[in-house]
Order: sequence, then structure tokens, then C-alpha cells
Amino acid sequence: MTLARTSDLWWKNAVLYCLDVETFLDWNDDGHGDLAGLIERIDYLAGIGISCVWLMPFQPSPNRDDGYDITDYYAVDDRLGTLGDFVTAIRTAKDRGMRVIIDLVVNHTSDRHPWFRSARASRTSLFRDFYVWRDERPPEDPSAVVFPDAEESIWTWDEKAGQWYMHHFYAHQPELNIANPRVREEIAKIAGFWLELGVDGFRVDAVPFLLEEGATASDAALDPHDFLEDFHRFVTRRKGDALLLGEVNLPAKGLREFFGDQGDELQLLFNFPVMERMYLALARQRSEPLAEAIAASERIEDCQYANFVRNHDELILDQLSDDERQEVFDAFGPDEDMQLFGRGLRRRLPPMLDGNEQRIRMVYSLLFSLPGTPVLFYGEEIGMGENLAIDGRLSVRSPMQWTDERNGGFSQARPSRLGRPVVEGRFGPLAVNVAAQRRDPDSLLNWMERMIRRRRETPELGWGEWQVLDTDSPAVLALLCEWEDGIVVTMHNLGEEPCVVTVSLGRDLPEGSQVHDLLAESPDADGFGGDVVEAKLEGFGFRWLRLKPPGQPTAP
Repeated sequence: MTLARTSDLWWKNAVLYCLDVETFLDWNDDGHGDLAGLIERIDYLAGIGISCVWLMPFQPSPNRDDGYDITDYYAVDDRLGTLGDFVTAIRTAKDRGMRVIIDLVVNHTSDRHPWFRSARASRTSLFRDFYVWRDERPPEDPSAVVFPDAEESIWTWDEKAGQWYMHHFYAHQPELNIANPRVREEIAKIAGFWLELGVDGFRVDAVPFLLEEGATASDAALDPHDFLEDFHRFVTRRKGDALLLGEVNLPAKGLREFFGDQGDELQLLFNFPVMERMYLALARQRSEPLAEAIAASERIEDCQYANFVRNHDELILDQLSDDERQEVFDAFGPDEDMQLFGRGLRRRLPPMLDGNEQRIRMVYSLLFSLPGTPVLFYGEEIGMGENLAIDGRLSVRSPMQWTDERNGGFSQARPSRLGRPVVEGRFGPLAVNVAAQRRDPDSLLNWMERMIRRRRETPELGWGEWQVLDTDSPAVLALLCEWEDGIVVTMHNLGEEPCVVTVSLGRDLPEGSQVHDLLAESPDADGFGGDVVEAKLEGFGFRWLRLKPPGQPTAP
């Protein structure tokens, strides 16, 4: 393997970590996390092996949608710090060997943004065409409403403007009109601004809604994918190795389109189909649903899928059938309060698995070994739970649990002053926190650090061609990833019963080839021949094996 090549497309072999500045660490004890707190914990992130930090929105906002309703794209919310603090955070992260990407939320603004205030004030405003207006309310599909608990339509009448305006999300988030060239120029200017301050790319929010045909003026000739290509060219001109990570919740065929014909749109896409089928496979304790989703993920040169167990929103399951979704609900969120919008769960993984640590570790081993780039949501590395007392999707965005002290070490403010309450009970900070787990060599945190290191040392998983292998056990998912001279086979037992599994490699390996166990404490290399690997797996067990031809040196 030519490991030097892995630095060209850095994000293919990276481990990303998503955090919300507001819930990570409160350094001035006002009840809200801040950039100063983030700076104090950058060494923690570097220490567990994180390659790239993804920051959720931190710009000025009325905070009616946790910062995704922005009023100024060129500033930092006063509660969180200053632009100077932001630059210091970026510089510190880079000094510790980490890159930083930020959310780019340009499908809508807050209704308090100066653009919208000007737009609704007059039809002759320069900003009127920054948004999507109609004199008559258009016909619509109720399924277009993203938040059916709060909105009944994607159109709202504005008395001051005397027209209807579009919003796929909340009514206080009017949709920007991507057909307007001035809007596209402004998006480029926003991206250029943050690139100049040192960010390494963007997680582009809700991309299909950004490019929704109905969100463009009816007389505008705009190919949405032309816009993505143009934006990609702009960003990579400004910073050659900048990343565009897209949130595109579509089935495999539609998802692939957002890479572009030549891989010239978004370089990294969240693999929602694989995530959803993973939970169905976990519920059934059978690998077939996940194997089918992986097989349907088309590999594109110089592009990649981003895999995740949990993100900052509800655990969306809208690509499953009604019966399949109900299977997942019954297994992992049977109470109605655990469900959201009839399509997802507002829970974190450890409570869903009833705290079964062997099963939790198996799922994260699976995450790190899936073809693509693993993405962690803050707190996953210690096994945080959700707080169902917090409304809606915010149940999984509770304060980070650093110690067993007051407010989990997140803040010294009175609990009543916290922007969001900490988790209580079995998964709260008295039982689950960073400080205690750092002292325990067998903790989930220390195991996760070792897994992150191993993942970064196994570039076949990010760079290689992948193949789902045949096994004689319906509970076991076996994958082969091959890159240059390296072959890695991973096996995960999704069932609770131990098994001895026979895996067909579909190829003959040279006589004298060896198997190197990448996860064993004292890895040995046993000889084997032919095209079959046999392995013993405990219930919810897993193994990563590197297959080495004769004479190839053994990795540490």
C-alpha cells in the first residue's frame, strides 16, 4: 500500500466528530457552551484520534431551531464568543492535527434576517427575489412539510408582503431562491469568508431542499446540479482540499446523483440508506437488510459515503416500509414518546440497546468498518443517552458529560440557567462521564480511542473496493475491502448467539498467505489457503482480519 496517497483526499481516511458549541463546554458559566470551552477541549478530541471536527451552527440566531435559523452569516453569536475566539479555535485545532468543517445553512434564513425584513417590506426591495413568493397559494403535497408536528403547509401568507412565501421547514425559516444569481453569489461569498478564516470545508444542510425545483422562479432556467458543480469549483479554487459533505436523505440511486457525473459536486454524502437498513438488521439480528443496502451503494472515484450510527436530528427511518419501520420501533423505541413524526426515533444508541456494552461495541466496530468515512456525534464515545424530557429532536442534544460533578462538568451555572438540562438516571453523568472512563482501561471511551486508531491505520476501508461476502450464518455480515496490495475482511455477528462462521472470499489466495487479526490484544498470523476463512464469533462479536500474501510485513 502507498499510504502517502491517503493524504490527497484526506477525508477518505478521516474520522469526523460533530459537536454543538452550545452544549459542549461552558467556560464562563452562563449556562451555555462557548468557543472558549471548545478550545479547552480540543486536546481531548485530538487525544482520542479525531481527524476533523464538524461544528453545528454558531452564527447569530433567535435560536428557534437550535441555530439553524441564522440572522447573520458573517458573525458569531454573542452568547458563544467572538470571531477572534473562532479563529483561535481553528488555529488550535490545526496545531493539534485536526481539520474543521462547519455547517452551511443556506436553504433558508431566519425570518429576522435583514434580507427577509427588507424583502417583505416592499416588492421593489433588492432582496425581494432572495426568497420565493407567490400571489396565489400553489397546490402542494402534504408530504413536503418537513415538520408535520408544527406546520401544515410549506406556504405561509405574509400580511406585510401581501404574498405567500415558501418554507419547507418552519414558517420562521423562509426559503432562499437559488434561481437568483445574486443569492448564488452570496452563498459563494459566505463560503469564501469562512474559508479565509481557516475552515476546511462545509457540511451542506438539507441539499435536496436547497435545489428543490419548486424553490426556483418559474421562469428561471437553472439546473440545480449545475449550481453544485459551480459551487464545488469555487470552493476548491479557494482551498484545494476543501470538503463538501452533503446531507441528502435519498435512496441509493438518487443519492449517487449528488456526487455528480465526474465526482464534481459533493465529495462526501451521508449514507442514509445504509443507516436505516442497519437498524432494521439490528432489530432482526439478521444481516441481509444491511448487506443489500451496502451492495446498492455505488462506488464513485474520488468520492465517498459518510456512515453514522447517530446524528443530531431524529433517527430518521423514512426509507423503510411501514412494517419495517414498525419492527425498528418495536425493538428500539416502543413508547410513543420515543418516536417522532411517525418516521423516526429521538433516542441515542446505548438506551436503545438497553446498555448492552458488547452489542454497543459491535455496532461501533461495524460503523468504523463500513466502506466510507465514519462520523461520530458528540458523546457517542462514552455512551451518552438521550433526555426525553427535552422536546422533539433536541432530546439527543443535551450537555456533554465530562465528570460526575454538578451539571456533568458542563457548567458551574445553576441547573435552572442551563440552556438544556443534562441527562438523568442510568445514562446520566453520575454513571457515564469522560473523567471516570479515562481512568478505566476497559471503558467504552478507551476502547473507542483504540478503534479510531485502528480505523485510521486501515485505509482499505476508506479507499478500497468493497464486496459483501457470502457466509453460512444469516446473522453475520462479512465485508471485503481491497486497496492496492491490502485486503481486509470484517465480520460482525448481529445475533446474540455465538457461532462459527465460514466466509467465502470468492478468490484463491496464494499458498502461505496469513491472517492478521487487527483487533486482538496479541494478534497472531495463522496460515491458510484456498478461498475460505473460518472464524469463531461470540454473540454480538466482531473481527477485523487483514489477509497478507507471503513475504508481506506484519503491521503493528
